[in-house]
Amino acid sequence: MPLQRCFPARSVNHAVTLGRFVGCFVGAAVLVWVTVGALGAERAARKAAGKSVASQPRMWTDNTGKFKIKASLLEANEDQVRLKKTDGTVISVPMRRLSEADQQWLQKHAAAAEPAAADAGEWPGWRGPNRDGKSPDTGLLKQWPEGGPRLLWKVSQLGKGYSSVAVSRGTVYITGEEGNTLFIYAFDLEGKPKWKVPHGPAWTASHPGARATTTIDGENLYLLSGVGLMGCFDARTGQPKWVRDVKEYAGSPGGWGYAESVLIYGNLAIFKPGGRKCIVAVDKATGRDVWISQGIVAGPEYSSCLPITAGNPPMIVTGTREGLVCVDARNGRFLWGDNFAANNVANCPTPAYSDGYVFWANGYRKGGICMKLTPGGRATRAWTTSDMVCHHGGYIIHEGYIYGNHDNGWVCLDLRTGEKKWQARSVGKGSICWADGMLYLFGENGGQAALATCSPEGLEEKGRVRVEGSGPSWAHPVVIGGRLYLRYDTNLYCFDVKARQ
Repeated sequence: MPLQRCFPARSVNHAVTLGRFVGCFVGAAVLVWVTVGALGAERAARKAAGKSVASQPRMWTDNTGKFKIKASLLEANEDQVRLKKTDGTVISVPMRRLSEADQQWLQKHAAAAEPAAADAGEWPGWRGPNRDGKSPDTGLLKQWPEGGPRLLWKVSQLGKGYSSVAVSRGTVYITGEEGNTLFIYAFDLEGKPKWKVPHGPAWTASHPGARATTTIDGENLYLLSGVGLMGCFDARTGQPKWVRDVKEYAGSPGGWGYAESVLIYGNLAIFKPGGRKCIVAVDKATGRDVWISQGIVAGPEYSSCLPITAGNPPMIVTGTREGLVCVDARNGRFLWGDNFAANNVANCPTPAYSDGYVFWANGYRKGGICMKLTPGGRATRAWTTSDMVCHHGGYIIHEGYIYGNHDNGWVCLDLRTGEKKWQARSVGKGSICWADGMLYLFGENGGQAALATCSPEGLEEKGRVRVEGSGPSWAHPVVIGGRLYLRYDTNLYCFDVKARQ
């Protein structure tokens, strides 16, 4: 389909006004969490009696009375509340943004909230709990000792690959290629093997090796292989449950295979075969089709899908061969798109969202684009930049600033204007994640990882560590449960980054 048909001029760029309150519910800038302190005696006494009330979904309202969201309470302290929306998304909201009635309700019921045990130490898939590259961890080291943090364990016989880890319910998941077969591995938190299962043939063409990160949802694990097998497995045992093939949708990969990590959205598992059936949502329990995107013809490329659940309609945003696209999460209907980066050599990174803005950057001398979500289900270009040329390593958004890989180093941009605040070399080209106010940078070459400050005032390194491997490292660092996971080639390292009192 010609580009103008894939992105009709009158439809280019739709979305919704989010408002400050709704932006808080989903914006990446408010996901830092401080756990609740010890309960007072009188609150503890009420906990058992009130637990069922506190755990039930209820309607929350902002302090203007204009915006509402349905969610159940997980935790609360004097500064923030942590809520679980009906689609399973966990969000944090500043206490000051809540209505007076909600704050009074919290005084009565906060002590009865279920502890977020399933969320502590949970990194269920690509880019973490909210697909924003940000960890919920707190109490981490702000300075590494000479030589780096303490190594807890190392696994050195993974199959070849570039995938990152997922961590859920005390299990670490990762993938690798052995021979011509793709394998999924599960380890306990001590690095001891739990199980290993095959998932069809491996991608053996250009840059062979495992690609996508597994997605964990409750007792299920989902993975799209490099050759296009979409599978659901028992996360406890590795036993396969169902499988689909992108060939059923006449899909075909880009030149480097499928690299997308499956998105779980409510009862849906969402991925991109590409072509005329570009984005597909299947029932996550059965694998049966629920919807197929309409109005898009585009190659799948390597970007994963990002949900934006504020407003109406809820959206799925992703990168394709033809540029940035957005569909209605309920039915796959095309909402808006922009042909920035169309027909680029490769479009790899996953878009990022915060406070009403969608940001996407690509490599190969392309740069970045920022879309402003506007009323009526639309979006418009806010700005473009050549100051973030990002091949694969991604970016995070924190407190109104974008931090990410740019060419052979790192850069900070203002989210609303695109203004460059600083540029630094550090470990060179690589990948990024954020935890407890700090940046974790992992270089593409040489196995160098660094801890650095996260500030628009400049980048200051606070320690380095080196890991072994060969070739380029395209796995992203993961920080969860007080641990840093680094995958380089066939090696997986686990470091202790928890601060000691």
